[in-house]
Amino acid sequence: MEADARSEGKWISTVRLGPKSQIVIPKEVRDMFGLGPGDSLLLMADVERGIALVDPAEYADVMSKVLGSPPRKEGRP
Repeated sequence: MEADARSEGKWISTVRLGPKSQIVIPKEVRDMFGLGPGDSLLLMADVERGIALVDPAEYADVMSKVLGSPPRKEGRP
């Protein structure tokens, strides 16, 4: 059973693992983000929080939100 929910710029959907344990990102989501064959996504997994796919270009921003700002070294802004 596939369920999905949509609103402007957002998408929630169930996906299934195929025979090779692969998932298919729904076409509407690929179109929303301009994803195509050969594009890379960063997979982040946390036992308590789940799995997320992120654009690698957004990695630093996502990591700072997930982990907090890195400590500043003395004498550096």
